[in-house]
Amino acid sequence: MKIKIKKLKENTKLPKYNHPGDVGMDVYAMETKTLLPGEHHFFYHGFAMEFPVGYAAVIKDKSSISKAGLHAMGGVFDAGYRGEYNTHLVNLGTEPYTIEEGDKVSQIVMFPVDIAEFEETDTLSESARGEGAFGSTGRK
Repeated sequence: MKIKIKKLKENTKLPKYNHPGDVGMDVYAMETKTLLPGEHHFFYHGFAMEFPVGYAAVIKDKSSISKAGLHAMGGVFDAGYRGEYNTHLVNLGTEPYTIEEGDKVSQIVMFPVDIAEFEETDTLSESARGEGAFGSTGRK
């Protein structure tokens, strides 16, 4: 798959695969920011992308900073999006964590997706689970 990528800022470090066979492209911070426990922050990356319909670019955690309690929130980018990519990080840890400009903050994984077509109905077929929600399979 070919992905078109556009730098939006001069100092943008473009995403890249760091090892052969990697599925995640590392993306980098363009600023230095200390996240306190419980704090959220959007890190903008200075690029926009274009890729085919039928794929989604999904922001995922970097294991190196998730060990400290940082987690990437949301982060599904559709094929039609042409704006600046960002990572929404939250510090779920108990200590402040500093991201330096140029640090890896997340990774983008490209996923093939089906575009659903809805068919409204008054009934749904029976299933083994039925309407069982949270905890429907029990604890053991």
